[in-house]
Amino acid sequence: MGLERLDKIIASQCEYSRKEVRQLAREGQISVNGKAVKDSAIHADADTDKITVCGKELIFKKYVYIMMNKPKGVLSASSDKRGKTVIDLLPQELKRKNLFPAGRLDKDTTGFILITNNGDLAHRILSPSNHIKKTYEALLSKRVTSEDIEAFAQGIVLEDGIKCRPAEVVPLEGLRVIIKICEGRFHQIKRMAAVRGNEVIELKRLAIGSLELDSSLAQGECRELTQAEVNMIESRDKLQP
Repeated sequence: MGLERLDKIIASQCEYSRKEVRQLAREGQISVNGKAVKDSAIHADADTDKITVCGKELIFKKYVYIMMNKPKGVLSASSDKRGKTVIDLLPQELKRKNLFPAGRLDKDTTGFILITNNGDLAHRILSPSNHIKKTYEALLSKRVTSEDIEAFAQGIVLEDGIKCRPAEVVPLEGLRVIIKICEGRFHQIKRMAAVRGNEVIELKRLAIGSLELDSSLAQGECRELTQAEVNMIESRDKLQP
């Protein structure tokens, strides 16, 4: 990484502001290579120096990738005055500045949402031109027909005249289906179903490309991606389902 101001390094890795970092330094709560630092304006190298804040070693990561199983009633936003967001659900040890959800799930939709601070990667995942499919399981009000499946495959024309890209529908048992889309229009799956005279009762995102939601995560729980998963999302070819 090279030399950077200590307060800048620390503030980039947690929720402390640079002003708060300066105060922590004055209180003797920050050390570099085992020595207390009173002046947070000094320069350090996050790659080679051991930086400790309030007794905890700082593990520098330029980018963070967090998989969350979003519960109902939570907003896919960084902050919102109307209610709780996915960022609010993060445990303290994963919180830092500039985190945001890569894409949105409706308030009543559950499942996989990726939280990161890497804007370029989020754009690559979300851009329809990259054809990264998002996989959902939906509970519908009635069974899909072969005509419905073909209509989705051809591209549903929404009520406002916008034509969606081709989508894949795979019937499951009962009224449940798997739906794969490579767009993320507002209420898209609900609107596509409505065009076919159907209604989405429940909706859960299972995967982004070939990266699947960890089945061990209960709703509201999250974890950082493994290095293998990070490698997957950083490669468009590997992320293709």
